[in-house]
Amino acid sequence: MSDAREDAHHLIDRLTEPQLAALVGLLGPIVDPVTTALRNAPIDDEPETEEDKQAAAEARAWLQRNGGKGIPHEEAMQRLGLE
Repeated sequence: MSDAREDAHHLIDRLTEPQLAALVGLLGPIVDPVTTALRNAPIDDEPETEEDKQAAAEARAWLQRNGGKGIPHEEAMQRLGLE
């Protein structure tokens, strides 16, 4: 273990519970910035259009006709000409 890591462990061991909770709050975004960004992202509040509702209904009907199974990724890529 590196000296800096050992020093950090020793300092962490000396923290009170509230201090430790604060440290976790500071370290979380450093270690996992994507999760932090997603957690802080605004809620999508755009209203669903009739076209959106129709497309979703068609997708659900298609899935039901196909036994609840979607298209494998490789097949979808081929159908779209991306492979």
